[in-house]
Amino acid sequence: MTTAEFIFAQPGNAILERKQELRKVLWAFLAALLIHLVVAFLLAAFGGAFTSAAPVEDKPVELTLVDLATPPPVVAKNTAFVENDESKQMAEPKEKTFESNANSIAASQLPATGDLPLPSQEGKERPWMDLETHEHSVPQEGAQPQPNALAQETPQPSPPPQTTPQPTPVSESEQLAMLTNTPHPSVQPSVARTPAQPRSAYRAQKQQTRLAGSITNRGRSAVNAVGTPLGQYQKMLYDAVGSRWYYYVSRQRDLVSIGTLRLVFSVDRNGHPQNLKVAENSSNESFANVCLQSVLEIQLPPIPEDVADTLPPQGLDEEMSFTMYAN
Repeated sequence: MTTAEFIFAQPGNAILERKQELRKVLWAFLAALLIHLVVAFLLAAFGGAFTSAAPVEDKPVELTLVDLATPPPVVAKNTAFVENDESKQMAEPKEKTFESNANSIAASQLPATGDLPLPSQEGKERPWMDLETHEHSVPQEGAQPQPNALAQETPQPSPPPQTTPQPTPVSESEQLAMLTNTPHPSVQPSVARTPAQPRSAYRAQKQQTRLAGSITNRGRSAVNAVGTPLGQYQKMLYDAVGSRWYYYVSRQRDLVSIGTLRLVFSVDRNGHPQNLKVAENSSNESFANVCLQSVLEIQLPPIPEDVADTLPPQGLDEEMSFTMYAN
């Protein structure tokens, strides 16, 4: 006997199958979304490595014109000054080492013992250069009071100390400038003077200083110096300050004390001192007043035009030191 079975489709089974299909679709959607996200991340991270860089835009060439026809004037630093006795002027040396009011040819009393272009000689240990020894003298002008001979304290105008601090290592030319920029004060005690004057009888006091130089030519100590208009004007300035300085020191020698004063100033094109400043003073106020007065009262002729054109706009820059020693 044949048995036929009839199976009914139950509702619960259909719902289960429907859920399974929806779950499969959801998983497929999530998988597709994840794949898209991974692909997008990879493109963002490594896309630049497979693409060529954008070409750089060419900028137009810029041309700058510089006018070289009239370069700015260059003011050369003046050669160090040394004073010479004009009565002993010699022929111009082949090599110019110093600027001066008169020519001189290098010579040395002793064999060369140093490197600088100076003579070698015995003498006082001083921070400047004096090649000989003699007392000072001032002009005789009628019945005006004259300086008396100094007994215990001998004033000596001296150049800027060689130990002045420098921001950079001192070059050989700067060493020479410190050794030779000796202020020889000189203006007559008379305040009312005209620019044109006969040769002054003033002479600064000098004490031969100990030097060790490279000059081999034997003779009376001298350096290679060339007399120039600038050197002659500097000699006039030092004489103008110096003679007045000795005059005032002799009148106030009981008020001034031992020490050194250093002044810096400039002389303008008209011959007038400007921008006078005390850079150093180891003496007292009375000595400072004497030194300042000696410079402020000078009366010089205008700087020659050809000389002024070689100087800075402010004129001739000067540095003078004045020293009182107890001898």
